[in-house]
Order: sequence, then C-alpha cells, then structure tokens
Amino acid sequence: MNIVILERGTVGMDVSVDILHELGNVTIYENSKVIQVADRVKDADIIIANKMPLSRHTLKDASHVKLIAQFATGYDNIDLDYCRERSIAVCNISDYSTPSVTQHTFALALYLSEHLPYYDEYVKSGSWAAQEGFTHFSNTFYELSGKTWGIIGMGNIGRRVASAASAFGCRVVWTSTTGNKRDEGYEQLSLNELLGVSDYVSLHCPLTKATHHLINTDSLKLMKNSAILINVARGGVVDSAALADALNSHTIAAAGIDVVEGEPISVNNPLNTIKDSDRLIITPHMAWASLEARSRVVTEAYKNIAAFLKGEERNRII
Repeated sequence: MNIVILERGTVGMDVSVDILHELGNVTIYENSKVIQVADRVKDADIIIANKMPLSRHTLKDASHVKLIAQFATGYDNIDLDYCRERSIAVCNISDYSTPSVTQHTFALALYLSEHLPYYDEYVKSGSWAAQEGFTHFSNTFYELSGKTWGIIGMGNIGRRVASAASAFGCRVVWTSTTGNKRDEGYEQLSLNELLGVSDYVSLHCPLTKATHHLINTDSLKLMKNSAILINVARGGVVDSAALADALNSHTIAAAGIDVVEGEPISVNNPLNTIKDSDRLIITPHMAWASLEARSRVVTEAYKNIAAFLKGEERNRII
C-alpha cells in the first residue's frame, strides 16, 4: 500500500508517526498547498489528511485511492458524494481531544476569573515588593462554586466540562443547538434562558448553518454583564465584531477564545484591537493539541487504517 501523509505537521513534529510505516510505503509531506494535492496523491492507495481539500478536482487522477483517513474529527475538507461515487472509504477520529479541550476550557475561565494577568503584572512590576501588607486583592475575583455554568452543545466535550464544572461546585445548565430534548443529568434550557442565567457560557457545538453566529449582538445582550464567554468550538459560532463591541461596551465581562473566524487570525479581526488580557484572552486554536491528544491522533489513524486493511470498519464515515 502506498500511503501519503499530506499534512504531517498538523500533529506536530514532536509526535512520532513511525508506527504508520508498519502499514505500507509511506510518503510524508510536512505541509501541503492546495495546488500540490492532486500531484501528491496521484499514486496513493491511502491518503492521510486534515485540512487539504479532497474532491473531484484533487482526486480525479488518483485512480488507486481506496481510503482517506483523517488526522482529525472533522471531515468537511472531503467531498463525501464524490467518495461514494468512487467507493473511496473515509474514516475520522473521534473523542481524542476531549481531555485536552476540557482542560483548556477551564484554563481560559480561571485565567480570566481570577484576573491572573493583573496579579502577575502586579508582582513583576515590583508593586508587591514595595507594599507594606502581605497580600493584595484590589481586583476582586469570585469563586466558581455557586455560579451557573451554561454549556452550549452537550457532546463528549460538553459532558466532560459539565462534570468538571459540577466538581467546582457550579450549577450546570445546557442547551441543544438542534433543539433535541434528552436527559443528560443536568437542567436543559432554551438558548435565551441559558444566556440569561449563566455566569459562564462555554461553547462546544459544531459549526453548522444553524450555529453560524449563534453568539451575536442580540444574544450577547441577553448575558449578564458579569458573565464570561468561552469559545473552544469553532470560530464562526461567534460573531467577532459583535463580541468585540460587547467587550468594549462591558456588555459582558470577559471572553476566552481559542478559535476565530478565519484562521490564522486576520490582522483586521476586530478582536485584535482589544489588548486588555484581563478582558480577552485568545489562544491560537490549540485547545485540542496536548501532546497526549496529538499522539492519540496518530495511534487512532493507525488503527483505522489497520482495520481497513483487514476488511473491518472502524470510525467509518463512508
């Protein structure tokens, strides 16, 4: 089997992919450009990809390809209709990043809740050393215990966040972006109800037509002015301009986001104008990317391909 890895760099060079050599002749590209894809996959039996478009245009000359294995959960880069037409199998990787994203959700929330940028600077500036008392608490912070944590999207990550929030002593409420009612062990509310009662709102839903700009000017106005918004889902779920306006007008207290509309972030993104890290922290789409999570990506891709070669279905989309 000729296996082509189009985007080896998306799992990080500190993670080994050597295990994949057990499955066939592996050609590795650290990164690829769209214009290079068709030529690089033309002799492939198996393609390992992440973001590169695999469509009629890029696959039409890849006459031998039998399987596309994603280094990811999402597969919107793949033309599934064309793959069905060609009988090309597609598999993805699910639930590999749940611990990492959950951890980052609370890292963002606690960073903002406890005003850590302020207190860190207070010490490093020499202000603490210059004062008389042993402590300093001019920038008031509050406990998570007793607060309401609202979760938008109760999938694997949402459930893990709910469990952690409960452990902190939060009341957990959640809403479904599809409108489905089900028992998750926590109170289910409408979106508007959730936004109105929550001290923390964390986003864990996919980006769909229904969730595009789900958080916008109108929905932000429903939130408490003391509320903190956390987005570790997809950038397009939040209207960047509306969020920037809400932060500048103190409609909400703060936001921690790991994803934005258009990545890497555009220099023209209005969120770039907010330099106060006590109100806004942005991380570069890395909530998913602990060393353990990236290692699981490689291991799971290996298992998916090994299962396919044995005639077994594992994590198959088609």
